[in-house]
Amino acid sequence: MFDFNLYYILTIIVIASGSIPKGYDEGGFSASVDLASFKADFGLLPNLWLGDESGLASRKANISSFGVLGAAFGSLVALILTDRLGRLHTWQLFVVVWISGIFMQVFSSGILALMLFARIWGGLGAGGLTVVAPLYLSEIAPAKSRGMVVSIYMVILLSFLTIGFFINYAVNELMAPTAAQWRLVQAIPLIPVGLAFITSFYLTDTPRWLASKGRGEEALAVLTRLRCLGGSGITEEYREIQEEIQTKQQILAEVSTWTTIKEVFMNPNYRKRFLLGATMQTVAQWSGGNGITYYIPQIFRYAGVVSNDLSLITSGAYGIVKLVFTMVFTWGLVDVFGRRFCLLTGLFLQSITHIYMAVYMSVWVNGSNNPASNAAIASVFVYAVGWSIGLCTVQYLYNTEIYPTRIRNVCYATNMMLHWFFQFAVVRVTPNMFDSLNIWGAYVFWATICVGGLVLLGLWAPETKGVPMARMDELFSGRWWTLWGAKIDVVAGGRGEQVLQRSESLNKGRDMMVESV
Repeated sequence: MFDFNLYYILTIIVIASGSIPKGYDEGGFSASVDLASFKADFGLLPNLWLGDESGLASRKANISSFGVLGAAFGSLVALILTDRLGRLHTWQLFVVVWISGIFMQVFSSGILALMLFARIWGGLGAGGLTVVAPLYLSEIAPAKSRGMVVSIYMVILLSFLTIGFFINYAVNELMAPTAAQWRLVQAIPLIPVGLAFITSFYLTDTPRWLASKGRGEEALAVLTRLRCLGGSGITEEYREIQEEIQTKQQILAEVSTWTTIKEVFMNPNYRKRFLLGATMQTVAQWSGGNGITYYIPQIFRYAGVVSNDLSLITSGAYGIVKLVFTMVFTWGLVDVFGRRFCLLTGLFLQSITHIYMAVYMSVWVNGSNNPASNAAIASVFVYAVGWSIGLCTVQYLYNTEIYPTRIRNVCYATNMMLHWFFQFAVVRVTPNMFDSLNIWGAYVFWATICVGGLVLLGLWAPETKGVPMARMDELFSGRWWTLWGAKIDVVAGGRGEQVLQRSESLNKGRDMMVESV
């Protein structure tokens, strides 16, 4: 077991702070759009849009969603830069882009066009950080604790999402509704991210990237600084890094990117895995998760929270629930009950809460049925639990486990592109859905996606817990609708090796497909 040292802990905290832009955007910024001062500066007051409620919804949706649109392009740029510039310099570059975007945003002075441009520009930085920060963390972490280290990224993200709601509550209570109010809210994340940026100049790039560039001595020195190990332990880990890099380079050197793309679609086993990852991203984004997060104060008011202050407090509590259950999932449930159980349980909870909210919004949204209203508020928190233990996190685990090295980069890039463009679409259309579908129709749509996803992924997604990545081809060798029962049992072989056997019920009547990678 590795002992952590101060430099290692500092590195994790600094790099994981790259999640603050995304987390605060979903909490702090999204709530600040509902502040009276922001509405006055950017023409979001209802009395300015009498008879044109859809126009008001569109303007609000544009302001909220353009940051997500920028993030979609930023994630694609990051996939190009991380290998060329290095993990650390790419991280620093995207922080600078995000900071410059926030400065433009804060000093947009009610100019809508400048605010929209600033949202896209800052989003480029935030989106790029969602790729490079987890990559950096995964490359400096020991294999035994990699999952826990990378999960710190999500913990910090959700912490600042929650903090953002409470900051909005504080300024709403303590400050006059002037431009300084919303500017303060949106400028606050510059402090922790700025401190992390300054501290990053005392860090070095990852040993894995340095070794991949032929800078072996530097890589070994950095690895020694990150670990509290004796010489033999450092040498062994460094040797493993070198072997992995050489193997990956040999595999990827054999084919071009276009050849890899064709191979993904021509190989039935690869195609099933790629489409499963893409389907998970699609269901995750269109099941309402980010649409609800970005507009959670408004949703609590629909559910019966009449005071704006109380709406912000309950929104903060919503963030806390997401944080707690994401931590429970990451550090407990996923390795005890498995990925599949968490995925289907989460989707089931999302489904039943959407169904109840659709009924509530169609019958009691404008009434005074207190028990129904209390149940609606409670169902929002139940939804947060389902989202946190399910598609909020499970999709990322599947996407890191099910692909072989040969196609991993192509599949990962495509899934991240789908993630951000679908999130942009969801955040953009949610206010218009509330307006044109009378609120309850939006919940019917989300419930339909969740129920459909529960059936589709229930048949398609196998349990991957404990399955070696090299044997995923065996797990996915059956027809897609039979994969729910796919199982690989790991038992000790005669000479200590692992012998993997497929479930007899899935073996019957078909041959095993064997891949080269």
